[in-house]
Amino acid sequence: MKTVLLLKEIYRDGFRNIGSLIVKRYFKFFAWFSFIMFAIVLYAFIFRVSTGFAFD
Repeated sequence: MKTVLLLKEIYRDGFRNIGSLIVKRYFKFFAWFSFIMFAIVLYAFIFRVSTGFAFD
């Protein structure tokens, strides 16, 4: 739980002092998009490992 709170604080501090509203929204969208893509990659890797996929 402490790690989640730390990540939340880092995320909040990262976007606190960005000037333009458009830039702020763009970077927030890009950050969430990156987190979602990383989660998809982790899911695909775990699925392949659990089904016995041969990484040749």
